[in-house]
Amino acid sequence: MANGWTELEIGEGRDPLPVRVYPYATAKPRALVLYLAGNAFQPAGQPPEERPAARTLASIGAKVLEADYAGPEGVVFPGAVERAFEALKRLAACRRQFAGPRTSLFVAGDEAGGNIAAGVALKARDQMPGELSGQILLSPLIDPQMATASMREADAIGMRQRWSEGWSRYLQVACGYGHPYAAPCQCSRLTGIAPALIMTAEDDPLRDEVKAYAARLKLAGVTVHCQVAPAASGWANLFKGRDGDWTEAIGKAFSAFLDDLK
Repeated sequence: MANGWTELEIGEGRDPLPVRVYPYATAKPRALVLYLAGNAFQPAGQPPEERPAARTLASIGAKVLEADYAGPEGVVFPGAVERAFEALKRLAACRRQFAGPRTSLFVAGDEAGGNIAAGVALKARDQMPGELSGQILLSPLIDPQMATASMREADAIGMRQRWSEGWSRYLQVACGYGHPYAAPCQCSRLTGIAPALIMTAEDDPLRDEVKAYAARLKLAGVTVHCQVAPAASGWANLFKGRDGDWTEAIGKAFSAFLDDLK
């Protein structure tokens, strides 16, 4: 049975934060993860289905909290990033409530949620340095230009128009298009960002923009684990919220990432 959503009072005097808490396999969590689900910048509406990637991170031993970052206006910049960042700040201040006082804090996301997670990681570098231990970006939708060679494959899985419309909704604010928190791939200063686990697949339409962002992070001196799953892994199910062999790849990569950061 899928875990439902609940409103948690995180932080004294704060408004309740809508989250889904995933159970974890160990008595002492290896990490505390804020998870941001993707839906082409559309409000997820707190869906009843668990996110397979978030559940996989929890199975490796992380305490995972999936936060609802949509506001009354929908998933629009800068509000979506601000709400996700507020959730991260609350977890950092109250991590003892969910894990231990020294448990490493991570932000993770898939597709549009990966974009928000990357923006939150940039904002964490600027406003709460040293608090974020890492970022986990699963096929992050980070390039609004949508001009890569691999993006031409998006029509084959029916995602190109959906992503194009999503970007139009998300970047309603005029300055959003060029803001690094909105489109991290356009950020000119990437030094000092938390280490990154970045994953894509050979048949992922987002492959080229994901690999390009990973390469730029490496050039900036950021520790990066970039993995490209084979085309046969069923990676496209990430966008549909379905299980598959791709989830096992995420679990192995996340475990190795945590070991490397010790």
